[in-house]
Amino acid sequence: MNTTANSTTSQAASSAEAEPLVRAKSICVSYGAKRALDDVSFTIPKGRIVGLLGHNGAGKTTLMKAMVGLLQGAGELTVLGRHPVRERVALLEQVCYIPDVAILPRWARVSELVTLMSGLHPRFSAERARALLKRTSVGLGDKVKTLSKGMVVQVHLALTAAIDARLMILDEPTLGLDVLSRKAFYEMLIDEWCDGERSVLVSTHQVEEVETLLSDVLMLNEGKLVLSTSLVDLEERFVALAHAPAVAEQVAAAHPLLRYRTGPGGSAALFDGAPPDAVMSLGQRVRPSLVDLFVALTRRPELDRTQF
Repeated sequence: MNTTANSTTSQAASSAEAEPLVRAKSICVSYGAKRALDDVSFTIPKGRIVGLLGHNGAGKTTLMKAMVGLLQGAGELTVLGRHPVRERVALLEQVCYIPDVAILPRWARVSELVTLMSGLHPRFSAERARALLKRTSVGLGDKVKTLSKGMVVQVHLALTAAIDARLMILDEPTLGLDVLSRKAFYEMLIDEWCDGERSVLVSTHQVEEVETLLSDVLMLNEGKLVLSTSLVDLEERFVALAHAPAVAEQVAAAHPLLRYRTGPGGSAALFDGAPPDAVMSLGQRVRPSLVDLFVALTRRPELDRTQF
């Protein structure tokens, strides 16, 4: 028995298993004099749901387009081990991308879209698409032009989720939808696509709605990556301290990232790391909100909540 060969094979399999689906190192993209992405580095392992957060113009869409080969910048970027631009055709067999505007031909019936996808994508399952569509209020005989915006987005997701892919990239997928439509979209995504092996990168402004779904977060501010962490590590690293208004000045002296109100008569402060014990004793540690952390790390003057 060749134990050396078996060991080598086992190590290669283990290495492939550990290889992240996305690896970005020092990515830079410019539009003329404007730097849209500035030295951005991160990885996305398998089985993760990653929230991509940032204000308008922070670089979120630019990053997603780079990941699917729609533009190229400086630095090193591999998606599923492939170069997104040079190997784009092969890459898109295993990467699903839904841009911020779901566009489907208005003249087509839903059944025709299923047939069309069957001929266009080698890893598309018409049977699975029909099963996913049964979770919606859309019929196979419905024409796209008769559907509401929320229904169009759900059809788009059903068609995309029927592709046997390893990575789904969603750019503001629920933009402009009502609460019920957004809830239905994310329920279908989690229930029918996420299986512990595939990963999702989703850009959204509805931070409160997706926080409970996420395993990780990437946060961009003016092209720079200001946070890349799992939600578990986030709760260990950042400390939110609820305190009485009477001790606000003492808490502020410890230089928190953010001070904010928690309701009538309530105040809190957010720290990167635990503040001194003397400060911790002034209040009660509470779970840090991703929304408050977003405000703290990407704060603009018009969003400043530190003033009382």
